[in-house]
Amino acid sequence: MTLESSHDILKEESDERRSSTHFLTGLKDSIASAKQALLNQQHDDGHWVYELEADCTIPAEYILMNHFVGEIDDETEQKIAQYLRDQQYDEGGWPLFTGGDVDLSCSVKAYYALKLVGDDPHEEHMVRARNTILNHGGAANSNVFTRITMALFSQVPWRATPFIPAEVIILPKWFPFHIDKVSYWSRTVMVPLFVLCTMKAEAVNPRGIDIRELFIVPPEDERNYFKIKTPLGRAFLALDHIGRVVEKLVPRFVRCYSIRRCKHWFLQRMNEEHGIGGIFPAMVNVYESLIAMDYPKDHPKVVMARKAIDALLAKRGNSMYCQPCVSPVWDTCLASQAMIETETEDNITAEIEHALDWLKDRQLSDEPGDWRIPRPNLKGGGWAFQYSNYYYPDLDDTSMVAWAMHRTGKDKYKEPIARAANWVAGMQSKGGGFGSFEVNNTQYYLNSIPFADHGALLDPPTADVTGRSIALMGLADKEKYANHIRQAIEYLKSDQEQDGSWFGRWGTNYIYGTWSVLTALEVVNEDPSQDYIRAAVKYLEKIQNEDGGWGESNQSYYPPRHHRPFPSTAFQTGWALLALLAAGEANSNSVKKGIHYLITNQAADGQWHDDYYTAPGFPRVFYLKYHGYTKYFPLWALARYRNLTQS
Repeated sequence: MTLESSHDILKEESDERRSSTHFLTGLKDSIASAKQALLNQQHDDGHWVYELEADCTIPAEYILMNHFVGEIDDETEQKIAQYLRDQQYDEGGWPLFTGGDVDLSCSVKAYYALKLVGDDPHEEHMVRARNTILNHGGAANSNVFTRITMALFSQVPWRATPFIPAEVIILPKWFPFHIDKVSYWSRTVMVPLFVLCTMKAEAVNPRGIDIRELFIVPPEDERNYFKIKTPLGRAFLALDHIGRVVEKLVPRFVRCYSIRRCKHWFLQRMNEEHGIGGIFPAMVNVYESLIAMDYPKDHPKVVMARKAIDALLAKRGNSMYCQPCVSPVWDTCLASQAMIETETEDNITAEIEHALDWLKDRQLSDEPGDWRIPRPNLKGGGWAFQYSNYYYPDLDDTSMVAWAMHRTGKDKYKEPIARAANWVAGMQSKGGGFGSFEVNNTQYYLNSIPFADHGALLDPPTADVTGRSIALMGLADKEKYANHIRQAIEYLKSDQEQDGSWFGRWGTNYIYGTWSVLTALEVVNEDPSQDYIRAAVKYLEKIQNEDGGWGESNQSYYPPRHHRPFPSTAFQTGWALLALLAAGEANSNSVKKGIHYLITNQAADGQWHDDYYTAPGFPRVFYLKYHGYTKYFPLWALARYRNLTQS
């Protein structure tokens, strides 16, 4: 070896050491600044909560609700109108998520809301919106929920809506359709809607605003409001027509009794000032139903219903929007997971303990809940997603909360963890999978009824929730729940996509699903060398972007359903890294490139600021942007990488 070549080798080694030192310093600084930023956002009582933003449908519906009941609030509505204008595409319509295609139903509601607050239909942005809506087939082609709204405002005849009479509430359990056979979000939305549709309630609409200009054919002349193509769908539509004829024979006392039963059902589930189901659409339907039934506006139930809705308003500069719900339990357990990762095992800080104590106080036990209908002898032990939603705890939050508690090793969390695991295990569906709120909620034929054009009537088992449930049971007592875990893993194997990924029901999408599964399999010590796990690793490596990050659009929920190239995001990069780290890839080039992406794209305030929607509420219908995801997922991934490589 020559002296010159020896010098070159030494120089390369020196450069590599400097690069490695620089990388580790950057990693350390990145974790410290992100951690401090997260701590700065913790509330005094210990919890975290971030804004939860949906598409423009929800804020538009807030304005429509005000005009339905005749309670116009010009100041608030003008701020919401500004938000709607800010979200409008240049071509004229509104999408369901950042970068998505124009959605007809969302655009119709946004246009109507703007016209209600006073926007002149001849203004340039309104002309663009109207032309886009007409180019997409006009308002008659809107989805069921939008047509029901238009019927309430007398913009379409009631025959444009599905036949959903109040008598549905008294159908026997053996009947093909029963309220207990659909998901929690469906029944909380539908029951008050039965009242509105049965009474054929009519909006006050004090300004007398119509949207006839959005129809190609006059709405009263339209004959094809239901575009149903499947044989089963056509059969249900025929029953729908028969029901409208038979309705005339329903005795008045039966109708009155059915409406009372609907009212009793949703009043039982009012959830105090937090609103029925903790979700905006159900809250609005209850509020409007009470008004339609002539409850005075100062009645305690009406006041409480309105308070729950107004609590969802979120300010943004000179504009305002309405959240679909709030996510304090979910935000707090995920932020806690990230914070725990930044510490050593024997150093659970006061801030972490404060957060977990806040969660501990919100664990459910003997409260009433619809989940008890199929599981009457199962003891409670779950957590809800919101500040309060005791009728509807969910397995996803429950598993993640108890998982975070387990990581602390604190004795005071042993009992809550054991109760949570017992409840989750008891909610396992046939076939080994787990749904979010329901057990065995797989009556798929119901997605063919005219009301279900959104395709989100049910809550069947999914890979992401099943993964989280596996993790909790494995941590709580792997031997006790061995059979549950085995069945769940078999379900995951059968549910894996051909490319090695898993579908993400509650996060976008295949990256989220794959993260949810791989991290759970690590907890229960599944051998990462198995073919199905290696296939998942190869999938993540294959879709990594050139810049080192990962990204996936909500377009992957549309046919053909598969991952599509998309700019890298910090939260999805965090998911992919956590998945690869769980599969034993800490020293891979893919992981190092991903870590480098997060470090170099961190903002000066210590956090990341992607402007993309992070999750589906319902795929192809309703999407969400969790503002907290860019705060804790990248931090969690960075700290996890540091801990694995330094150990």
